[in-house]
Amino acid sequence: MSDTQRGTWFPTPQVVESANVTNLMRQLGVDNYEALLELSIEQPDRYWRAVLGYCGIVWGKDYEAFVDTQAGKPFPKWFVGGELNWVNSVTRWAGSAESAARFAVIAEREDGTTERTTYAKLADRIRGFAGGLNGCGVKRGDRVGLLMENGIEATTILLALAWVGAIVVPLFSGFGVDAIVSRLSACGATALIASTGFQRRGKQIGTAKLLEQALEHLPSVKTVIWKHQGDMPGCASVNLDWAVVSQADPRPDAEVMAPDDPFMVIYTSGTTGKPKGAVHTHGGFPLKIAHDAAVHFDVSEGDVFCWPADMGWIAGSLVMASALLRGATLVCYDGAPDYPDWSRMSRLVERHRVTHFGSAPTLIRGLASNADVATQGDTSSVRLLITAGEGIDPEHFAWFGRTFGHERAPVINYTGGTEVSGALLSSVVVKPIAPSGFNTISPGVWADVVDLVGNSVTGAIGELAIRAPFVGMTHGFWEDESRYLESYWSSIPGLWVHGDLAMRREDGTFFLLGRSDDTIKLAGKRLGPAEIEEILLELPTISEAAAIGVDDPVKGQKLVAFVVLLPGATVDQVALTKEIGVHVDARLGRPFRPAQVHVVRQLPKTRSSKIMRRVIRSVYTGQPTGDLSALDNPGALSEIEAVAAAH
Repeated sequence: MSDTQRGTWFPTPQVVESANVTNLMRQLGVDNYEALLELSIEQPDRYWRAVLGYCGIVWGKDYEAFVDTQAGKPFPKWFVGGELNWVNSVTRWAGSAESAARFAVIAEREDGTTERTTYAKLADRIRGFAGGLNGCGVKRGDRVGLLMENGIEATTILLALAWVGAIVVPLFSGFGVDAIVSRLSACGATALIASTGFQRRGKQIGTAKLLEQALEHLPSVKTVIWKHQGDMPGCASVNLDWAVVSQADPRPDAEVMAPDDPFMVIYTSGTTGKPKGAVHTHGGFPLKIAHDAAVHFDVSEGDVFCWPADMGWIAGSLVMASALLRGATLVCYDGAPDYPDWSRMSRLVERHRVTHFGSAPTLIRGLASNADVATQGDTSSVRLLITAGEGIDPEHFAWFGRTFGHERAPVINYTGGTEVSGALLSSVVVKPIAPSGFNTISPGVWADVVDLVGNSVTGAIGELAIRAPFVGMTHGFWEDESRYLESYWSSIPGLWVHGDLAMRREDGTFFLLGRSDDTIKLAGKRLGPAEIEEILLELPTISEAAAIGVDDPVKGQKLVAFVVLLPGATVDQVALTKEIGVHVDARLGRPFRPAQVHVVRQLPKTRSSKIMRRVIRSVYTGQPTGDLSALDNPGALSEIEAVAAAH
């Protein structure tokens, strides 16, 4: 076996024969996967017609044309002339006796309590809550914040909002006041649906007080619906209760939507400015996820799909749609993955006989560090594993497949992002999979690795880029067209440049090598440096700040902050670090607290006074600094070097 094949997973003839992608190949009349991939790029209209039929997507009115690009590559119109509400493709499973009785969602809480609902009951819940939403004034086009622990209620709410034509704005359960206000105010949200709290590591974490503080700064939010969690403190601003709204007269039929009508605005951080509101539509995100669930995750009717994810991030809705659009059972878990100990995940798999299990690399590293306990549960039911959200090293990739997959189940590496719905690169089960690699671009997405002028490169590091519009790409940023164009379409004319460094081997395997910009990923959650720097600058002793992400063996990346004090200011380093931690906790949330804070006299800047974060990161981590011709104050680097040497 060659070095490039060492540790590679190879599919058995049985896996290839039964795979969804093999069935799709048969429908399209192609003999092998490479031919399928080529067809998906050269004849995307034919490819997507077959995919949508294979995935059972329900249309109210069939589309007349696959795509209209008259407005240019950044602004395609998909499935022109068609009508659909994507939730009908979920509730269709309630239409037959067999699938109606199947569990749609199993929700396990941290305390061990478990609730189940069938596809028939889920459809009733969606229609009932949709009627309640309409009854309290929520209508088509309204933006509605959703901050709730994962489970049946959150699933019902998101689907019911889409059912009435409203637009969900997911919020991370760990957000602070500032993060909530910035997102809901940016999109003009008129309603908020939230839980009063949740449990973490056996403790009650209340959210009512936090949200009430946020609501003081959100005059556009007129309707608040609370789901009371146990005996957690109530809310002075209660005007509607989840239980009451849920009991309203049902709305039997979904709102008729065009494929380009939004159903979600989800915010993601960039390197500069406020978070970006990626707009996803009824004819975009759900269809791409149905495709990926079939082609990459090989999910079929009756499977059991578990990938613990917060509803506030793109993974929450992605996981939900992956299971429910394919007629599988979705297993939700609301709690710490290592509570009461590190066996929680494997025992979750055992309890519910999970067939498809997904995990972020951060969690995989934690499981591997506690392997004796983490593997105590029976994971023999697992047929396929998924990892996504950040880069993963070959050792932990292989460990995941060896332990949770018993060397039989493939590990599907999956990368895309909030702005693209699903995969740009991933793997399929009909081809060998190298540790930490991706064995294919996602069919239908003309992804490439390019140099700085857009030429394809192989065997060298380049930018991950997309050469043509693709189903699932964001419809733009909410009321910010210029920022959308600047973020993805300005670097290389005619190409979507995604911001990831990648390499393609001669054998067609891809590897990701980190971000090409300054975006920070903390346990898989993206954070723009500007978002943290603005908050640091609110402290009275700080005049300048720079935030960088540094590789961490457990979390993937940790946040390190460099600050310059105001002239004459003197503070104790320990006290300042504590003060910053408390302040960031209150504004953004505890997950975004800097791991380390360093006080320096100056930050490296360009001649136009832009902070050179990439240079800071390179010097601090001992990496080559690259071109320093734009650096205006070389003396700043010696301080960074000294700080690095001391740590």
